Amino acid sequence: MSDETPICSAKGCRVDAAWVLAWNNPKLHTPERRKTWLACEEHREHLSQFLGVRGFLKDVVLLTEWQSPEAP
Repeated sequence: MSDETPICSAKGCRVDAAWVLAWNNPKLHTPERRKTWLACEEHREHLSQFLGVRGFLKDVVLLTEWQSPEAP
């Protein structure tokens, strides 16, 4: 990610992102590959449902947790 503040991936939304939605399309990606969409509080559920209905959604994680390194 860049130094800029991450923003929501919902069309037309310019609000700071709070969530990472990890997904993949099994017809296009290997099982371990993860693409990401970012979501604000308002759009998290909508974007999760959009990916979930298609069977693409793998995980929803707070942005702060996604960026932090794993603890030893």
